[in-house]
Amino acid sequence: ELYFKNLSKQKQKVEMEKNGNNHKLRVCVATCNRADYSKLAPIMFGIKAEPQFFELDVVVLGSHLIDDYGNTYRMIEQDDFDIHTRLHTIVRGEDEAAMVESVGLALVKLPDVLNRLKPDIMIVHGDRFDALALATSAALMNIRILHIEGGEVSGTIDDSIRHAITKLAHYHVCCTRSAEQHLIAMCEDHDRILLAGCPSYDKLLSAKNKDYMSVIRMWLGEDVKPRDYIVALQHPVTTDIKHSIKMFELTLDALISFNKRTLVLFPNVDAGDKEMVRVMRKKGIEHHPNFRAVKHVPFDQFIQLVAHAGCMIGNSSCGVREVGAFGTPVINLGTRQTGRETGENVLHVRDADTQDKILHALQLQFGKQYPCSKIYGDGNAVPRILKFLKSIDLKEPLQKKFCFPPVKDNISQDIDHILETQSALAVDLGGTNLRVAIVSMKGEIVKKYTQLNPKTYEDRLDLILKMCVEAASEAVNLNCRILGVGISTGGRVNPREGIVLHSTKLIQEWSSVDLRTPISDVLHLPVWVDNDGNCAALAERKFGHGKGIENFVTLITGTGIGGGIIHQHELIHGSSFCAAELGHIVVSLDGPECLCGSQGCIEAYASGTALQREAKKLHDEDLLLVEGMSMKNEEVVSAAHLIQAAKLGNTKAESILRTAGTALGLGVVNILHTMNPSLVILSGVLASHYVNAVKDVIHRQALSSVKTVDVVVSNLADPALLGAASLVLDYTTRRIY
Repeated sequence: ELYFKNLSKQKQKVEMEKNGNNHKLRVCVATCNRADYSKLAPIMFGIKAEPQFFELDVVVLGSHLIDDYGNTYRMIEQDDFDIHTRLHTIVRGEDEAAMVESVGLALVKLPDVLNRLKPDIMIVHGDRFDALALATSAALMNIRILHIEGGEVSGTIDDSIRHAITKLAHYHVCCTRSAEQHLIAMCEDHDRILLAGCPSYDKLLSAKNKDYMSVIRMWLGEDVKPRDYIVALQHPVTTDIKHSIKMFELTLDALISFNKRTLVLFPNVDAGDKEMVRVMRKKGIEHHPNFRAVKHVPFDQFIQLVAHAGCMIGNSSCGVREVGAFGTPVINLGTRQTGRETGENVLHVRDADTQDKILHALQLQFGKQYPCSKIYGDGNAVPRILKFLKSIDLKEPLQKKFCFPPVKDNISQDIDHILETQSALAVDLGGTNLRVAIVSMKGEIVKKYTQLNPKTYEDRLDLILKMCVEAASEAVNLNCRILGVGISTGGRVNPREGIVLHSTKLIQEWSSVDLRTPISDVLHLPVWVDNDGNCAALAERKFGHGKGIENFVTLITGTGIGGGIIHQHELIHGSSFCAAELGHIVVSLDGPECLCGSQGCIEAYASGTALQREAKKLHDEDLLLVEGMSMKNEEVVSAAHLIQAAKLGNTKAESILRTAGTALGLGVVNILHTMNPSLVILSGVLASHYVNAVKDVIHRQALSSVKTVDVVVSNLADPALLGAASLVLDYTTRRIY
């Protein structure tokens, strides 16, 4: 015997020298309530079993020392642990203030205890307010902290407390792979995270086959059989106390109606717990023949009870964590455990607002048997944790290091930018409509206003000002900060001065018009003006297919034909602001007359106006309508009728559209041979009808070196408005405060 003792001592000495640490690690384990002790006890037993490596100090506080909650410190003594210090830290009360005062009282008392103990490391469990006081005290007193069960997600204030303790802790023991990933995402050092599993599983997975009938009879009565009773454990939700008390009342009503023997455990010490106890007494639960109401059940016996229950109901983390190890059906009520990983044995009733809903859940779950789940552990957590503790080098710097992901250079921001959505007022002056929109930085049209475009200059300018003022006022209510006004208009524009030099015949009385000055004077905002084709190109550059493309051309097909050219990422205006008048590229010397006064322009063939002209000719000759089409007497013939007729097999309409597509395609070929862009974007209402024809012409007519160009249809719903907005957003957001 002596020989083996000496041999054992030599092995221990060799192991300690191998670890390079002759100093016993002084570990302080602080436990606050029955729940955290069930997780900490297996670790405490492991530490106690290796006195050559560890010195264990046990501090007891919180509800352990309160008679109303069963004086659960006694089970710690029964487990043969020496309690070094007992701290009465719970301030009696029934609201949130009592929890705050309890944390404050613990913070007042703990420094003296920690000064006397001088632990190398403190082990803290979970997400209770008492644990937050422990972690705060230890961190401020430069004591290393090992946090058990960090990185998990659940409902209520527990989430915030758990993550706050994570930030204070130096080392982390987590139970699931997801929790480990959450800790890494929270910038914790991966080398200080141990995926061990839940310590309570070390006891759970070996406990089920022990004598359980005596335990069931002790707590529920002699006549109760396995799988024929319910365990209920429900706690107040501190972020919504009234609702959680109402839900507890409904739960008790459902359990009374269900008429099965039920063991009801008293709730945790939390704001609202006393009210829940009053609800129990009001309903006579303590004297009801079907109920047994208890303050505390020792963990070993509690395991046996839930392992052989017909169902567990409530909102305790035990239901979604530990009970899965036995496959016992669980009904999880409310939001307290929202986000927890659960096995298939858990049925969630998140909106438990009626007795019938809870009763139905009981009917679905009671008596079932699910496969056992090991999400939270495999029964080997404690050996891993002890090995992790032995690996801690006390010579390492105490200061925590956070592993932040790489971030872009910081740009300081004005408070208005933080609180409000940076936006632009976009104005689109079309041949028919006048539109104003609030457009966000991401290209979202927050709100849009549309009116018919007046025929006279005075009426048009008055309407623009009125609509802009209305939109700017509404932007305040929508929490949008307007950075400026961008205007998209037909015609030739001097963008440097904000003046429309002259317009097409589609917009009357719109030459030599200064738009910048009157709008800027009224709104006290900077104003940018540009041609609608150029705006379409800018919209594609910022929000559409042209994003990141160095050289591309946009063709806008609508009432007229316009466009814009982006060369080396910049918009081309030309020496007299006439660049990209793509609608007036001549593709036939004797073609139809264009609104510009010339003949054979693309616009004279492929614009909405040109198609309407041809549709009217067919209609006058009674050649437009085919089977499946009808028109009212007062209905105006439009390009849409021509397109519809072509789709229904009208050969004359098909020929006109084919000619229009060919004309547009020839214009694109000229652009390719002139600018050599890598992308052509067709925008506007007619784009989808022309894209295939344009590709065919390129294939037939273009030089081989440009045939590979991409031709796509724009995916932007409002290129003119988005382009007008980009005039503002691209310029104003270049500023760095």
